[in-house]
Amino acid sequence: MPKIMRIFYDVVYDAICHLIEDDGFAMASHVALSTLLAVFPFLIFGTTLATFLGADQFSDRAIHLIFDTWPEAIAKPLVDQVIQVLTVPRGGLLTVSVLAAAYFASNGVEALRISLNRAYRVQETRPWYLTRLASLGYVLIAVIIFAAVSILLVAVPLALDYARQWFPLFADTLEVVFSWRVYGTLFMLTVGLFVVHLWLPAGRRRVFDVVPGVLVTLLLWLAGALIFAYYLATFANYTATYAGLASVMIVLIFLYMVSVIFIIGAELNAALLKFRVRAIFKNNFLGGGQDKTSKPDKAADLSR
Repeated sequence: MPKIMRIFYDVVYDAICHLIEDDGFAMASHVALSTLLAVFPFLIFGTTLATFLGADQFSDRAIHLIFDTWPEAIAKPLVDQVIQVLTVPRGGLLTVSVLAAAYFASNGVEALRISLNRAYRVQETRPWYLTRLASLGYVLIAVIIFAAVSILLVAVPLALDYARQWFPLFADTLEVVFSWRVYGTLFMLTVGLFVVHLWLPAGRRRVFDVVPGVLVTLLLWLAGALIFAYYLATFANYTATYAGLASVMIVLIFLYMVSVIFIIGAELNAALLKFRVRAIFKNNFLGGGQDKTSKPDKAADLSR
């Protein structure tokens, strides 16, 4: 077997074995349920804070940025419910209900942190109150970013009108280039994946250490969403099994699938770090030097 194929086999085998041995599928269930429970509190807290900051279009922009990567058959029932919830008037920013919404939204971040710690085979050494504050900080940062995006996107139609006057031949191209619903969503998703892989779990990783897992997550997410949407349209009949809860169960199963894909990406990164694949590739396929790093990282083995 060629060496590169052997390395690929070892990495994939190690990632899958660790996923199974470390209860990766159970953690995916935890992440899926926590994410579903965190979506509404996040949007409630975000809408209240964004309105205070002057971003009145936050809820509409956030709904698109969150749900545009979901198949329409899955996202539409949930979006309808989200819109109903966000139209309910609420009090000020520091009311008990809004602060509670921020806390429950951070539970989704905590679920991601725990699953990433397991996938990267690291032990959490930070006190619980620091990790909880960090999760609340991620929620706050996400709200501020979404609010800033919603404010900036108000100026996009004006910029397009100005560009059409000066560059009329490129009007259609500009419409596509500045289609924030497509590129903005993908950009935010990619940046979010890099952020959670780099800084959410314990330990330190470099950008190049997490690139493979992020790319695999994006590709599998796209393929999984297309396959699941086709399955819903062709074969599935959840109403016969779950009756009125069918839409909730569809969303939960979709989130479970996405959570498994997310954890697989982290497991792949951890396996690549364990076998020092970057160093092996550099020495054998780029630099041509003698391979002195072909053995797995003993520290990574002990962390398992």
